[in-house]
Amino acid sequence: MFCAGLVGLSLSYAFTLTGAQIFWSRWFSNLSNYIISVERIKQFIHIPVEPPAIVEDNRPPSSWPSKGKIDLQGLEIRYRPNAPLVLKGITCKFKEGSRVGVVGRTGSGKSTLISALFRLVEPSRGDILIDGVNICSIGLKDLRMKLSIIPQEPTLFKGSIRTNLDPLGLYSDEDIWKAIEKCQLKETISKLPTLLDSSVSDEGGNWSLGQRQLFCLGRVLLKRNRILVLDEATASIDSATDAILQRVIRQEFEECTLITVAHRVPTVIDSDMVMVLSYGKLMEYDEPSKLMATNSSFSKLVAEYWSSCRKNSLPNISRQQQ
Repeated sequence: MFCAGLVGLSLSYAFTLTGAQIFWSRWFSNLSNYIISVERIKQFIHIPVEPPAIVEDNRPPSSWPSKGKIDLQGLEIRYRPNAPLVLKGITCKFKEGSRVGVVGRTGSGKSTLISALFRLVEPSRGDILIDGVNICSIGLKDLRMKLSIIPQEPTLFKGSIRTNLDPLGLYSDEDIWKAIEKCQLKETISKLPTLLDSSVSDEGGNWSLGQRQLFCLGRVLLKRNRILVLDEATASIDSATDAILQRVIRQEFEECTLITVAHRVPTVIDSDMVMVLSYGKLMEYDEPSKLMATNSSFSKLVAEYWSSCRKNSLPNISRQQQ
């Protein structure tokens, strides 16, 4: 027969053992979380320090770049030490005032090339020269203040219309209104009670996608830099905004060096030169008319684009006929 006292004592010890197991489980769980925190801190400590904003001993002239000539010399890019090269020895020249289209399949290195131009990633080897100045020898602020970009995803900040168009307060209200008029936003903004002081919510949520893209256009109109990058800027906007964007760029940036990164190949057909990238290598760099006249990679991309357009349009046509 079992003794009630022994049974009670056994249960008491069992509960104690269970409590100890729970305690040690929680302790090891907390320890694991603490170790992860230490690892994160270690990662942050070893993040490479960004180059200085200004290099006092090597500041470019205030008029730089006066021409907008870009020279890529054996450019190689990798995102981490010992990682595979993303750009592999790119060598070519963008003439001053030229319109250059950059095309290639996904992962070909188009966005990396633009990142290198703005020094979001540093070259592993090779140089980028703008009007003869090595961009790695000057400060980031001196470089980026002289380059303009209209990105695919327009970025707006919480604040006012004025601070979004002119974050540093460098331009007069008259200049801002001129830029607004050229990018077809004057009628909309003029109806707002506080005009240029009207609010912009986080990420421009109170404005349409097309209007946010036109805000980005207004920024570059104010800066008037000699080099403008369009990073697939018309890929996600409506046709009306696309038409405004293309017209203003043709009229206002005729003498600028224009670099267009595009997935929709026909958007760069009228460029002066086309650069075709594939797996980080420069496959072709020539006038689009010459590339279209041969069995080039560019002509194949154009043919594939129109073929996919026809395939996508067939189901719509059949549904309309039904």
